[in-house]
Order: sequence, then structure tokens, then C-alpha cells
Amino acid sequence: MTARSVRGAVATTLAAVLSMSAAACSNPESPGGGSGSADSAVVGIAYEPDSLSPLLGYGKDGNSKIFDGLLALDGAMTLRPALATALPEVSGDGLTYTYRLRKGVTFSDGKPFGAKDVVFTYRTILDERTNNASRTELDAVKTVEAVGDDSVVFTLKYPYAPFAQRTVLPIAPEHIAGKQDVNTGAFTTHPIGTGPYLLTKWSKGEKLSFKANPGYWGGAPKIKKFTMAIIKDDDVRATRLRSGDLDGAILPPNLAKGFKGEGRKTYAATTYDYRTVTLPTHNKVAGDTAVRRALDVAVDRQAMVDSILNGEGRPAYGPVPTDSEWFTRGTERRHDLAAAQQILDAAGWKPGKDGIRTKDGVRAAFPLWYLTGDKLRQEHALAYASDAKKAGIDITAEAGTWEVIEPRMKQDAVLAGGGSPADPDFDQYTLLKSSLAGDGFNNMAQYDNKAVDAALEAGRRSGDKAARKAAYDTVQRELVKNPGYTFLTHIDHLYVVDDRFGPLTTQVEPHDHGLASGPWWNVEKWIPGGSEK
Repeated sequence: MTARSVRGAVATTLAAVLSMSAAACSNPESPGGGSGSADSAVVGIAYEPDSLSPLLGYGKDGNSKIFDGLLALDGAMTLRPALATALPEVSGDGLTYTYRLRKGVTFSDGKPFGAKDVVFTYRTILDERTNNASRTELDAVKTVEAVGDDSVVFTLKYPYAPFAQRTVLPIAPEHIAGKQDVNTGAFTTHPIGTGPYLLTKWSKGEKLSFKANPGYWGGAPKIKKFTMAIIKDDDVRATRLRSGDLDGAILPPNLAKGFKGEGRKTYAATTYDYRTVTLPTHNKVAGDTAVRRALDVAVDRQAMVDSILNGEGRPAYGPVPTDSEWFTRGTERRHDLAAAQQILDAAGWKPGKDGIRTKDGVRAAFPLWYLTGDKLRQEHALAYASDAKKAGIDITAEAGTWEVIEPRMKQDAVLAGGGSPADPDFDQYTLLKSSLAGDGFNNMAQYDNKAVDAALEAGRRSGDKAARKAAYDTVQRELVKNPGYTFLTHIDHLYVVDDRFGPLTTQVEPHDHGLASGPWWNVEKWIPGGSEK
């Protein structure tokens, strides 16, 4: 399918979807109907989780609403106590973390929370029989032990500097989850937690409905009902917000700007959220180092920021944003079409009569998949294909669901997203480690670089910040030499919310799409019709 036919297909589908959406908005039984009530809120998000069990990865970065971690992150992204009474006591060698637990906390079924639940949660995640794709994030943990009912001690294999940040991970109740199959039990869709909200209903593909937990240890939320409507299509989300079906929504910049002066406020969140093109190692074209290097300088990142993001973002040269202390200066790649052409010429990729290059009988062409309904990914994909064409590489943009895309990831390029603000290890390890190639959505490009593997391990295992910085500098420089991904932009998230809520705040956000982020990151602190605490 050509880029032009993709536009046509999307337009045709969108017209039908918008028509159905308009009908849904007038239906009081439609999913996530606008609250219209001072003590309730309905927001539109782009994606839903696969599971609501923290044992399978739900809420691992915090803000899960149903659960709490030992620690949490405040508005300034500073760690604060949650189920723990204080930050952990850390031994001098950095190998032992001791947490004192809050007393008197109960799960939403009334049963007490204690050290055994913490031990159960971490041990279950580390069990290889548990289908948690994020298990490697806890690789440093050697043992986790309860000391009485109100203390837990973690012993690490090596001094993992950001370990405390990992303990925002939600705690599951052993008395419920421990009596079920961890991967398929009812707990995965009907969770019980200690958090500020209780799940009342999960209509998959439609909405997640919550009610305030009256017994919440942090105080009962004043927003009594909270609904997250799952609306994957950006245009449909905007339409439902304008119709009053939603109180707030995450929107791409070009749609968010249309809501100025309509009784709604726009909130921006700086993020680590990037868009990137995977260049599969097993594809004869995308896996060629010369093609990868050429694409890296053929792409006009600043033009994407200006035209697609309306300036709400920055050029991306890797997973680390340019304004981060972990970014390696000198790894920026300037848009240089002539340099891209020279790289391809030198590598034997010669232009054909149609301008598309070939080498050893292989045509420089491959498909690039993006998620149906995601306007930003579509526009990034089309712009990338256009830039590549000027260098003599024919990239065909294709739209599909993840069910369609995932089986093709080994051979076909994907317009993907990622990013975590917590620590370089959190995002780079799963993105680039060769041993994780083919492990679900980890290392989607199946990137294989021994120098990067060694640097990732060094960065993970060192407790010295200077040594860690040197390791992640190596990673970023290696991505210049052999970029298994073409990083395009870092995107600032925009949220439009009814002005009867506020003033609201946002955090520095990961690649999250609004489920645990956005102005509702602390909805449990909102005051109906007024200012938040």
C-alpha cells in the first residue's frame, strides 16, 4: 500500500468511525459518557493495559490508582513514602535496602496489608513461570525477606543505583493472588489493592470504571467516580471531548490547539516519550549498516517537530532527550541528504532508473507499519518515508493493529514508541539488549551490538554515577555508528480538560498514553469544582 492509499484508507475509515462516534455520543449508555457531576470525571485515553495485575507488569512505573507501591513519585518526580513509612535504609555497600512498612493499611477487601504481601509480589514477579515482560528490571534482586510483619529487606546481587525507583511497583495481596494462576487467574481482571480507587468494571476496548476507596489510608478521594474511556483513534477522542462525552483527553498537538477558549484548559507535560522507526536486523535492507546510517541523516527531525508536533517536542537522536543530564553531547545528527546519498553510494547501493537504489539484486525497499488510528504515528511514518525516498530508499507506510504488526516485527519496520524518565537503565536495557531480541515488544529491532550489550551491563551494575554516565555515553555513540533504530522526535504530551477541574498539574512523563499520567496522575487529590491540594 502506498502512502497515498494509506491516507485514503484512513480517511474512509475515519469518516465511518466518526459517524458511529457521533451516534455513540448521543447515547446515554455509550462507554464513558461525560460525567456532568462535580464529584466524577471521565477522561479519554489512547490505550488500555493487557492486564490489571502488577504481577504481570501493570502499574510498574507508579500511579496505578488501584494499588500502591512501597514508594511513589510526587509532582517533581521525587521519591516519597507510600506503603513504606520512609525512604529505604541503604547499606554502605549499596547491596541491602530495608523498608519499614506503614501500619493499619488494608486491602480493599478489608484484609490487612503486611510484609508477606511485599515478599509475595517481588518473588512472584521474579519467578520465571510468571509472564512478566519486565522481569529483567528486577535482575539486581538476589533475595527479598520479611522481618516481622512490618519490615522488608532486599538484598541485591550488585549495587544497582536506581533500585529505590523500582519500588514504586504496586503490591499485590498474597491472600488473593497467591491462590490463583498468576497468569490467567481472576485477579488479572478483577484486582484487589490498597490504592485510592476500586475497579468497578472493565469493559475491554471501551472503558475502565473506578469508584473511590472509602477506606484508603491516604484519605478517601473526593472525586467519587473516575472513568477512563479507551478511544484509540485521536480524531474520535477529540470529537467526543467536544461533544461533552468526555471531561478530558490526551490529544495530539494539532487537535489540542482546536480547544482554546472553549471552557477547557490545555495542560502540557514534558516527556521522555519518543517515536522511532525499528530497523530489523533480519531485513536485508533495514539491517544493512549503510542503509541505517543513511536514514539517520536523511530524516529531517526538526521539520517533524515543527509540522507534526506544532513545536510541542524536540528532535530525538536516541532514547535520551537532549535536555537530560544523561544525553551525550556530540551525538546529534544533522539533516544532510547529500551525506546520506554518499553513504549509500560508497556501500554499493546504486540508484536505478526509478531513483530507488539496489545492491546485489536487492531493491532498497521495505514496509513501515504504524498503529491504526494513531495520527502522530501515521504522520511520522509518512514523513519518514518521504525523507527516505529522497535518498533512494522506498518505504511503504502500512496501517495495522498490534495483532497484525507484532508477527511482522522481525522482518518489517515499525513506527514505535518508548521512553522512561526514571533512569537510563529503565528504557535502554529492554530496548537494546541483544538477549531480549524477540521477547515480545522488547528490542523490537532485534538489535545486536556487543559493545552496547557490555555498556548496558556496566551501566546497570555500577553504583558510581560517573562510570554509569560513561557507559551510557558509549551506548549513544554506538547508536551513531550502527543505528538499529531511527529516532525521530521526543513528544510533549498535551491534555485538554474541562476547566471546572483545576488548577491541575502534570509530571515528567514516560511513554504512557495517559493511563497513569496526564493531569489525572493524582486525581485522588482533586477537589471537585476547585483547586487541588
